[in-house]
This record gives sequence, C-alpha cells and structure tokens, in this order.
Amino acid sequence: MRALPNLVTGVRLALALFVVVALAVAGGAASLLTGPVSPQARGALERWAFAAFVLAALSDFLDGWLARRLGATSLWGAILDPIADKVLVTAAVLGLLALGHGGAIVLPSALILFREFAVSALREVIAPRGISLPVTLLAKWKTTLQLVALGAEIIVAGWRAFGLPDDPTLMGRATLGAHGLLWIAAIVTLVTGGQYWSEARRKLSQRT
Repeated sequence: MRALPNLVTGVRLALALFVVVALAVAGGAASLLTGPVSPQARGALERWAFAAFVLAALSDFLDGWLARRLGATSLWGAILDPIADKVLVTAAVLGLLALGHGGAIVLPSALILFREFAVSALREVIAPRGISLPVTLLAKWKTTLQLVALGAEIIVAGWRAFGLPDDPTLMGRATLGAHGLLWIAAIVTLVTGGQYWSEARRKLSQRT
C-alpha cells in the first residue's frame, strides 16, 4: 500500500504520454504511416486525449492525498511528483501545437515551459549545496491553473468533437476564455518563478 502513491504518479506519466500521442495523431503526425485521419477518428482521439488529461490532472491531487493518508511520503515521490506535473503540462502544450491549435497559446505556453524548466534547473544547481526550495501555496495553485487552462484549450481545439453547439459566437467566447485562463496561469507561473529565484538568492547569500 505504501507504494500506491508512486504508482498513481507513474500512471500520470503514462497518461501524459497518451495525451501527446493522441493529439499528435489527431493532428496528422502519423499520416505518413496510416494515411489521413478521418474526422471521426480525429474526434475520437481528441475525446480520449481530453479524458486522459482529466484523469492525469486528478491523479495529481490523488497521489499527494494518498501519501499523506497512508503515511507513505518518500524521496521517490518527492522527485517523481513535480516531474510528472511538468511532463503532463508539456505533453498538453505539444499535443495542442501538433493539433494545429497554436497561434495565441504559443507565447503563454512558452513562458510556462521556460519557468518550469528554469526552476527545475535552479533546484538542481543549489541542491548539492544543501539548499532546498519548498513548494509554496501559490505554486500549488499555479499547477491547478495550468491544468484547468490547458484542459479548456483542449476542449476549444476539439470543439465539434465534444458535440458542442456550432455557434461561432459561443465558440469565440469560449476560446477567449480559455486563452485568458492560460495567460493568467502564465503570469502566476512567472510570479512563482520569481519567488523561487529570490528565495534561492537569499539562501545562497546566507551561505557566503
């Protein structure tokens, strides 16, 4: 039972891989091997990708809850959980781009990915010096915002696949809302990155 939280995290990694592959295939990434994807197959892939993304996002909360409930917190869990979060976010962004849903999401997505990998690199650099950067409450909310925003972008990208009304006005408003959420997530992501950078500088200055 103590291995259950890490198993859930591993499932999240597998689901993230499925998300990016399904969206990429829906976008025609495998057309050289399988030929053009039919509208029905594309719609099914988009729906399955969204379902996998939702399950993966929910597992982000489940593994932490299980670890606390079972008293099964571990070093591996502390390492794998943030990696799985970043892999899921990256998978969704790459899948959306492969699907052809670029344009307005490129810049906020790039800012999010830049911050995520920059903070990961910062942790790696300072860890040998015995300095850690505990996850802040705002950073936890940041992850939630990212997942909600990317989930909304997947829905907008596959609008007809989800059986939503073929109403340009409604679709336009939903798209604007999804883009707005993604920009909010990007801004919060950058703010938390700045907080980690400041905290790292403070702790490093105390060591010198």
